[in-house]
Amino acid sequence: MLAAILFDLDGTIANTDPIHYQAWREMLMNYSIDIDETFYKSRISGRTNPQIIEDLLPQLSSEAGAKFADDKEELFRQKAREILKPMNGFAELIAWTDTHKLKRALVTNAPKLNVQFMLEVLDIQNVFDTVVLGEDCIAGKPDPAPYQVSLEQLNITAEQAIALEDSPSGIRSAVSAGIPTIGVTSTHDPNVLLAIGAFMTIPDFTDLQLWTQLNSLISQDFVKTANS
Repeated sequence: MLAAILFDLDGTIANTDPIHYQAWREMLMNYSIDIDETFYKSRISGRTNPQIIEDLLPQLSSEAGAKFADDKEELFRQKAREILKPMNGFAELIAWTDTHKLKRALVTNAPKLNVQFMLEVLDIQNVFDTVVLGEDCIAGKPDPAPYQVSLEQLNITAEQAIALEDSPSGIRSAVSAGIPTIGVTSTHDPNVLLAIGAFMTIPDFTDLQLWTQLNSLISQDFVKTANS
């Protein structure tokens, strides 16, 4: 029985990757590293800041790396404040979960300040039953830990949930936790997301395939309940 929908944040609820890309590009230019979108998708998107900085700027001390990350996220927030908006169909999906009394979780690798900022700007502070940050878990995505924690906090099994994710690391995290996962193709090719475990892909939350799948699951649950 479907009991919850688990949402990633960046690239899923809001298409923030173009803003993150610009922020990373500006910050890395200070170190003579000129990235393009292909580099961003393969080396940055979906990873945690400590992983990215250790990979791209191994010469930085832990203190300097932490300051770089803080400065980069502050630049992201400055750029995002006036242009951030939810993905098409997000409000309708939240209303649908209300109608069918489903729980909702936010599961993200984003830093805490960014999460607070985005929830406020998007006016969705009270939408989620639980918010799980990768930095608060034993490991962030692609480790399954963030999704395992969300299942524990919602008191449901993996089979009772669907995850919505845009990045390879996020899909690996959700799939490794045993959760059926839908790929959102805001940042990556559908074939990439399907190859690593998404059972279907959508461009945004207006996609008819998504609604057909969700309503089918609800109908199946209704039939099971009626026959029990």
